[in-house]
Amino acid sequence: MQPASQTAAGPEIRAARLSLTVAVGLLGIKMLAYVLTDSAAILSDALESIINVVAAAFAVFSVSVAATPPDKRHPYGHGNVEYYAAGIEGLLILLASVAIVWESWGKILHPEPLPNLGAGLLLLLAASGVNLWLGLLLLRQGRKSGSLTLEADGRHVLTDVWTSGGVLIALALVMMTGWLWLDGAIACLVGANIAWTGVGLIRQSVAGFMNESDPALLSSLCDLLRERRHPSWIDIHRLRAFKSGRAVHVDLHLILPRDMTLAEAHEQVDAMEKILADHLGPEADVMIHADPCADDCCPVCDAEPCDLRSRPAEDSPQWSPATTGEPVRGD
Repeated sequence: MQPASQTAAGPEIRAARLSLTVAVGLLGIKMLAYVLTDSAAILSDALESIINVVAAAFAVFSVSVAATPPDKRHPYGHGNVEYYAAGIEGLLILLASVAIVWESWGKILHPEPLPNLGAGLLLLLAASGVNLWLGLLLLRQGRKSGSLTLEADGRHVLTDVWTSGGVLIALALVMMTGWLWLDGAIACLVGANIAWTGVGLIRQSVAGFMNESDPALLSSLCDLLRERRHPSWIDIHRLRAFKSGRAVHVDLHLILPRDMTLAEAHEQVDAMEKILADHLGPEADVMIHADPCADDCCPVCDAEPCDLRSRPAEDSPQWSPATTGEPVRGD
């Protein structure tokens, strides 16, 4: 079964464009707060916002490309572009963390007064509120559409919120205690925190390029097929599934009674494909290969009557990622 033709991902693209617009505005606010206060902590927050702008620009590009229908050169679609975007964003975050630590270390050793700190904190608080709203919006839209890029962008924006929260608390302590070295110290912690986020995004990007197995996806498919199992579906094996952007690709081998006609086997394959496609959505790409049963399939076969049975049925197959991933009965 071929995936349905992809149309322009309207909601996803609008969300990405909104993210870019808001990121540019918030960067301006944070840079103004830094100019007012000369705070290394606020500068670290502003540097992360520069990455937000770059990431949002990548999101607009990659979501648009991922929505392009498959063509002759890209028969599996263009969804993998989202892994490029997530990987580049992770690398940029790592570079930003190095710049933040480099800039803030001197502020720990040689702390300086922070003018206009109250005004700077108010600007940072307002920017954090907007970022919280935007991050939750992107995360919700990304999960709804299966867009890795929007999810990555949403998580990064929310990381920025927690970063800003830590900066606000630390600078409030500076105001109350006069411990100016806290400004540089919190900036270093910000750098370490966003470095961890960057590593996570790079890890996720590499996993996508390598078509890494998704245990949660495989488990959900096994549960679905077990619940909807037809008596003639003797067993399944070589179950594989991976995500490419919003699309999900699934292929498996279905063991059917060997005395079935070709038309009957095709009917059962179509029935299983429809169940999987309805579960995964219109962009699912499902391929099922029908195999004839062998004598060692009899213990898990409850298809009756059967003139070919050599052994009595003992139990239904317990389909799980562990039992369906390798060639077993019928090969």
